[in-house]
Amino acid sequence: MNLPARTRNVVRMRTCLLAILLALAAPLSAQAQSADLVLCDRVAADPSDPDKPADVRGVAEVAASDVAIAIKFCKQAASSSRRAMFALGRAYAANRQTADAIAAWRKAADKGSSAAMVELGVAYGTGSGITKDEAQARKLFERAAQAGNPRGISNLAALGGTGGAAPADPAQARALLGKAAETNPEAQYQLGLMLSDGTGGTKDDVAARVLFEKAAAQNHPGALERMGAFAQVGRGGAKDKDAAKAYYERAAALGDDDAKKALERIRCPYAIKDKQGKLVTTLCF
Repeated sequence: MNLPARTRNVVRMRTCLLAILLALAAPLSAQAQSADLVLCDRVAADPSDPDKPADVRGVAEVAASDVAIAIKFCKQAASSSRRAMFALGRAYAANRQTADAIAAWRKAADKGSSAAMVELGVAYGTGSGITKDEAQARKLFERAAQAGNPRGISNLAALGGTGGAAPADPAQARALLGKAAETNPEAQYQLGLMLSDGTGGTKDDVAARVLFEKAAAQNHPGALERMGAFAQVGRGGAKDKDAAKAYYERAAALGDDDAKKALERIRCPYAIKDKQGKLVTTLCF
């Protein structure tokens, strides 16, 4: 059908405007999804989740005051992010919605979230909100371990590895953690603890300190606190009280309670006790 020139020009103009609006709408939609994920991460990301970007701190537990926010924004981001789906499960768990938490973790695990595999495995292993099934727990821990998840590795080792229902094997846990510790700060920290305590093999403070230092360089709170403790007394390396304090301060800033207590002991080093040995007061500087 032949249209007048003026009409054709109007159609072309409207088509161009529609194309521009669609082009603008795509990034706006992406930004909205990204904002949902940012807010989800802020209140519900797990510090030990391997999917978590390095610049996301995470929270040890979803605060009661943040549960509603976490559920809202994690749910909105979950359709396009397995990390958000896993975090949604954490928010549900914090709100004691166990069935919803398990459903979210199952979906996240199906999408490849190793952190969700671990939480789902723990639920099966303990019978929390679901029928207890150690065989299913083992399968989930195996999948998480194969993905390099340190918690999956240590939990699998606690079940006796890939064989039958053998007792926990600390030596095997060491070996499994050793593989993940090549790149993962949580694995470096966990293996460092085993080496420093002599769990599952020979005690080795020097090797433990090396691992803690690697994890501390990646801002792992527990590793920073351990580096402070090792540097304070010269364990596994040089003694450096100034460095110890700096490590404690970094760990405390990330919320580590042991580091906060260590800083308080440094500030108040002398304890005055009564005849029964009860603490009366401390002398602070």
